[in-house]
Amino acid sequence: MAHARPALSDVPEIEEPLFAVAIAHVLRENCPDLAARELKGIAVLWSLRSKANRLGYSDKEIIEYVRSDTEKARMWDKGRALLEPYGPQDDPQSYCAMGRDEIQKNSAIGALLRAK
Repeated sequence: MAHARPALSDVPEIEEPLFAVAIAHVLRENCPDLAARELKGIAVLWSLRSKANRLGYSDKEIIEYVRSDTEKARMWDKGRALLEPYGPQDDPQSYCAMGRDEIQKNSAIGALLRAK
C-alpha cells in the first residue's frame, strides 16, 4: 500500500526556509533600504528543491506548490502577522523596520537580506 505524503506546506524543513525566502523577498521589494543576498537565497531554494526531491516530491509538485496562489496567500497571511507590530502595510518604513530587526537577529529571514 502506498504511503501518502503530506502537503509540502506541512513539511517544516521545506515550509520554514521557503517562508523565510518569501518574506525576505517581500521586505526588500517594499523597503528601498534593503537588498537581497541573492546567492544565499538561490542556494536556499536549490537546497529545498533537493530536499523535497529526496522526500519523494517531483519537480512538478514543487513548482505547483511554489506557484500556488493559495500557498502564496497563506504565506502572506503568516507574514502579515509578523509585519503587523512594525506599522501599517502601506508604509515602506514598516518593512524596513522589520527587515532591520531580522538582520540584527540574524534570523532565517535576516540572513537573506542586507542593508543598502
